[in-house]
Amino acid sequence: MMKRSLWMVALAGAALLAGCGDRAVTAAGSGAKAKTEITLMRFFGSCDAKFGAVNDASQGVGECGIVTAMVNEFNATNPDGIIVKTQVAEWAPYYDQLTARLVAKDIPTVAVMHESALGDYVRRRLIEPLDAELPALGIDTADFTDHARRGVTLNGQIYALPFDTWAWLWHVNTTLMSQAGLMGADGKPKLPHSPDELLAMARQFKQRTGKPYFAWAIVKETAATNRTFQTLIAQQETPLFSEDGKRIDMHQPQVVNALALMQQLYAEGLVKPNLDYGGANQAFLNGEAGVVVVGTWTIDQFLREARKPGSPLKGGYTVVPFPQLYQRPAVFADGHSWALFKGGAATPEQHAAALKLLQFIWKRSAEWARTGHLPVRRSVADSAAFKALPFRQNLTEITRTGTSMPGNVPTQRAIELLIGEDVSNLMVSNKPIAEVQADVEKQVNKALKKVRR
Repeated sequence: MMKRSLWMVALAGAALLAGCGDRAVTAAGSGAKAKTEITLMRFFGSCDAKFGAVNDASQGVGECGIVTAMVNEFNATNPDGIIVKTQVAEWAPYYDQLTARLVAKDIPTVAVMHESALGDYVRRRLIEPLDAELPALGIDTADFTDHARRGVTLNGQIYALPFDTWAWLWHVNTTLMSQAGLMGADGKPKLPHSPDELLAMARQFKQRTGKPYFAWAIVKETAATNRTFQTLIAQQETPLFSEDGKRIDMHQPQVVNALALMQQLYAEGLVKPNLDYGGANQAFLNGEAGVVVVGTWTIDQFLREARKPGSPLKGGYTVVPFPQLYQRPAVFADGHSWALFKGGAATPEQHAAALKLLQFIWKRSAEWARTGHLPVRRSVADSAAFKALPFRQNLTEITRTGTSMPGNVPTQRAIELLIGEDVSNLMVSNKPIAEVQADVEKQVNKALKKVRR
């Protein structure tokens, strides 16, 4: 079995947060008032060599390019002399680094946050609520999509500015689907509407193409396995966690349904075996599988690949929401957001500057949507410009059907890893379903019990 060190690190980070409280950082004033500097901590990669001099968000490409150009544009055009200093961190250790900085009182003014991680910091009273600030910025919370509102609202208050919604999708090689006889008369891939239909289609695909139907990440990044599992659970209208967020219940028939389906797909060779995140995406790009199950953020990359001469995806790529296999449409979704940390602004001028940056980001929501992530603004999601982007009209339903762990479940990123590790073992090692149920329940409930509330 895979080591549980990753979730232990995440839980340790949560414990460190307990010591931070409301303590603020004070800093000596610079004396000169002409410019106000603030810091912005983020992931999304580093690409200054290509986009460091681009001052127009519309000229950015990909996550890194767009967010880099967006900040550059703000620095170049804001009339208040505000300078945003970007602090780039790697994705994997991001929250460990953020927690360490909070403990050391080296607090960023603004930081990107997964909505699934937001609750841990709100519970420790480390983040400023924004309810009182947003109206003056012209940010109408009625324009938030359903998923965005849920993601940034805790205990009735808004604690971050939503940036996007990302979700689990099926990216489809339509050339291979055509070879398998799984394209409809409308030119769209046929999609299953039940577990039995999925198994029948996947078997037909393998029989006619000699290739597995699926590629998805099963090893190393086990959070990916959890997202597929939680999608199947949500489609069965089944809450995994207790109302107070303190316990998980794996002993439900709907859990068995999901685990049995995942195990059978893998056991029959309908999922390309032993792939990590990079391996799954590459297998799809190489034409080695019909569907890769991965997030919205790869749309832009796959589209570029599909335009290259000689690519196995050339003229044969599309993307759809995770199909509805059970009672209701639902898909695992999360989102990125921007939070203001207590103590990150040492002066009123810095606080005001941070709010103006949030206002600017809100106004540029449509640019960020070009990454493949879904808008957090209803007005953008409904706009002709957004719908004109490739495949987006198919995906807007996710702003309503996206689902995630309840906000009162703490250390969600650690819990994702715990669930995903055992579900991966179910497939890779053929671990019995009953053992997976028992082990997940034991480990997750033990972890939840240790969390300070």
